[in-house]
Amino acid sequence: MAAEHHQETARLRVLVTGRVQGVSFRYYARRRAEGLGLVGWARNLQDGATVEVVAEGPRPALAQFLQLLQTGSRRASVTQVEVEWSVAEGKFQLFQIW
Repeated sequence: MAAEHHQETARLRVLVTGRVQGVSFRYYARRRAEGLGLVGWARNLQDGATVEVVAEGPRPALAQFLQLLQTGSRRASVTQVEVEWSVAEGKFQLFQIW
């Protein structure tokens, strides 16, 4: 039973602020998400300094994904991360960039 609990599917919403637009951060997020078997999307927000990421999948993979987002890609500089966990909605088939 414990193994099943660890595979609980969840939804993670992250607002990543800093130098994250124009440095391929969304593509970095997609590569990492796909590598972890996650689905969802990433998009730039209008403020020019924030990328919003929504991902669903097993909670341990999401936790690992969150760590990767906090570090950021080589060209990015992450200054702030806001995190919101919720129940997975199961609406995504793959990880998209908007």
